[in-house]
Amino acid sequence: MELLFAHPSFAAIQLLNALALAMNLFITAVGLTLVFGVLRVINFAHGAFYMLGAYIAFSLLGYLGGEHWGHFVLAVVGAMLALVIIALLIERYLLRRLYREDHLIQLLFSFALVLIFTDLVRAIWGGEQYTMPYPVGLSGSISLGGFIYPQYLLFLIVAGVSIAVSLGLFLNHTRMGKFLIAAQWDRDMLEVLGVDVGKVYAGVFALGAALAALGGALAAPRMAIEPGMSALVIIDCFIIVILGGFGSLWGSFFGALIIGLSKVFGTFLLQQWEIVLVYGLLVAVMVVRPWGLFGTPDQGRD
Repeated sequence: MELLFAHPSFAAIQLLNALALAMNLFITAVGLTLVFGVLRVINFAHGAFYMLGAYIAFSLLGYLGGEHWGHFVLAVVGAMLALVIIALLIERYLLRRLYREDHLIQLLFSFALVLIFTDLVRAIWGGEQYTMPYPVGLSGSISLGGFIYPQYLLFLIVAGVSIAVSLGLFLNHTRMGKFLIAAQWDRDMLEVLGVDVGKVYAGVFALGAALAALGGALAAPRMAIEPGMSALVIIDCFIIVILGGFGSLWGSFFGALIIGLSKVFGTFLLQQWEIVLVYGLLVAVMVVRPWGLFGTPDQGRD
């Protein structure tokens, strides 16, 4: 802790580390909050989509044969497209039958998907860990005044903020975005207006899966790719969504910031008790504002 406050450059590095972690978590968690906000489905399989995104991007990059920036982009986009296809098939032939069912049924269904995809990953890639190289152009470090910092982590920060702004513009300034917002509150009225709500739901579920895959693919260069990564990220995502408020874009953004800062600085302040800080914040928010920091007291819909 003394090192943290005695050296401003060290504190700045840890702040950037927290922001990079937060933005990577936000990219993943925002897909979860959009799916719940519109479909009212607690998608426990979101972590499995994140895991598949990392594995598919890793395999595509190996197939393309290089660390070139263009190859990295193709691998990430390919992973997102693969998860969009998987999500559309799941939504069309399985999930669509459960929209009117109890949340417990939906949760059990999504948990079954986790087991299926985890076994599928083990069957295809095995149980060992893999590492994905940084793309050329982002593999080095950059000087930021009195210290140097990895370029890739700065890229994650910029990517997270850019996606947050893009989603905000999409939801508030496009026709489809307004349909998504309207679908959160009154599906029947939207149908009366002639909107194909089934396509809206399918699009949201696919978008959520694509964001999860993007989060996994972007996380792959900075962490080990292994079957257990889905369980780790889904816990953080649910904490972020609960803190920010289900269905709230900016709630997820600031919830991710809270978790990123808590994890990084909590490690220095509380060491092995860092996890207590995260769960303590969660409990405090649930007691004071059970609907989340940016949510509304009544999240129901007709």
